[in-house]
Amino acid sequence: MNRSSDGFYPAMDESTTLSGVSWGAIFAGAAAAAALSLILVLLGFGLGFSAVSPWANEGVSAKGLGISTIVWLAFTQIIASGLGGYIAGRLRVKWAYMHGDEVYFRDTAHGFLAWCVATLVTATLVAGSVSSLVGGGVQAGANMVGGAASAATQAVGTSAGNTNSDQYGYFVDSLFRDDRPGAVSDDAARGAVTRIFVRSLSMDGLASEDRTYLAQLVAQRTNLTQADAERRVDEVYARTQKTVADAKQGAQEAADIAAKVAAWTTLWMFVALLAGAFFASLAATFGGRRRDAVVYLETGAYVTTIPVR
Repeated sequence: MNRSSDGFYPAMDESTTLSGVSWGAIFAGAAAAAALSLILVLLGFGLGFSAVSPWANEGVSAKGLGISTIVWLAFTQIIASGLGGYIAGRLRVKWAYMHGDEVYFRDTAHGFLAWCVATLVTATLVAGSVSSLVGGGVQAGANMVGGAASAATQAVGTSAGNTNSDQYGYFVDSLFRDDRPGAVSDDAARGAVTRIFVRSLSMDGLASEDRTYLAQLVAQRTNLTQADAERRVDEVYARTQKTVADAKQGAQEAADIAAKVAAWTTLWMFVALLAGAFFASLAATFGGRRRDAVVYLETGAYVTTIPVR
């Protein structure tokens, strides 16, 4: 074999001047990994939605859905990243006159780089939607905690034909209070009671003058004594407080569960991504070995390749 002017063989001289990164093979493996990952994620969404039921005690439970989601994400990463790494290692150009350890390192690096590119592409397409869904659930839970009392009391006001749009209605009502509550129409009385409840539930409690006025309204319309009307007011107000407290507690529990689910999902996604990086690198070395095992035979003017089994 002829040597070049500097003493190296032509193949060795060429291998020292070319880059060790085959971006064509990397992008090919990344494209395959990203496409397969997207397909598997969409399939997982479809299976998950089909297993969830809006009816109570039907369909898969929240815990089962979370576990199956984590398992599916790990499966998606292993399969898609392994395929991308294998393609990147198998399509890379074979290097001649190079130590086997360096070849294995470069194959591993090509699989890892293919995983990096595929992860960035998949994150752009999928992770934005997933994070917005999780963040929206947590934000909805936080909003429920802050507005549970207002929502409960506004629901009462809506049933009485009052949407509580006037935040100063309570003070306006206090201007026209007198000792003749029977002269107030039923609709006006219901609106006044609703505004009193809304304000008292958002404050420290029912004021004494409000309690007396409510008892007068009840006594005039139910033929109860003032004392019995006051007891009824206390009972109804206590039940209302309990309903609002239960709503706030349920909202807080829902927000806490949503936060824990988001935290655990993020941690397990981190583990799944690490598994994907490992399997991409491992599959790239396997693909590189299969590539280097190909034997080139010259037959006349043609060159044929025979894979070694």
